[in-house]
Amino acid sequence: MKMKFLCLIAAALFAASPLIAAPTHLKEGEKAPMFSGHDQDGKKWDLSDHVGKQLVLLYFYPKDDTAGCTAEACGLRDNMGAFKQEGVEVVGASFDNRDSHKRFAFKYGLTFPLLADTSGEIADAYGARAGQGRNMARRISFLIGLDGKIIHITDSPDPAVHLREMADVIVHWKDKPSH
Repeated sequence: MKMKFLCLIAAALFAASPLIAAPTHLKEGEKAPMFSGHDQDGKKWDLSDHVGKQLVLLYFYPKDDTAGCTAEACGLRDNMGAFKQEGVEVVGASFDNRDSHKRFAFKYGLTFPLLADTSGEIADAYGARAGQGRNMARRISFLIGLDGKIIHITDSPDPAVHLREMADVIVHWKDKPSH
């Protein structure tokens, strides 16, 4: 009886909390949804232009210029040389608009595209919305292979985990002869 009560309370809290998001419906090994969007400079960015040419690290984040999102973006910026050397294109996406992205990129010297997903269309395709009806993405990253399939997903609120996991996966992926 006590266990049933605890399960009911947990279920009620989960259902009532807009901050808790369902896990992504995408799995490693599946085709990544194709999408296009506009970056902080108004330039169109299309995933199909990159598939077959380079790996794509697509990362979703909650909000420009917040502590965790700044730490993640700056960590990616600081490792951009290594990512480029490994043939990885980094692209960020959030619900923030182009002007917000432009200020954020300028303030922190970010040299990669930040897509303005104000409608949530890209986030929804990847299961990255922070909760039903919320106009915010949760922190989740996807490494997309040359074949357009998802190599790895990092789903953690900790920005340091994303950089560490993705760097590790990229290094080990490059060691495999079948890529």
